Amino acid sequence: MKKTVLALGASLALVTAANAADLPRRQPVPAYPAEQAPIGKMPIGKSPVGKAPIGKAPGPVAARY
Repeated sequence: MKKTVLALGASLALVTAANAADLPRRQPVPAYPAEQAPIGKMPIGKSPVGKAPIGKAPGPVAARY
């Protein structure tokens, strides 16, 4: 009897905790900067990152004897 009550109590606690985790909570209002963000000014694609010829055959190799 004691084991059954303990198992039911643990199950009830687990179900209660899982149900409480699913409850919606109010999210804080995001803080936006005072001025508008500059649109179209980010230098995307201007850096050499990802520009290497990976997977392409290298140039001709000259033998040095």
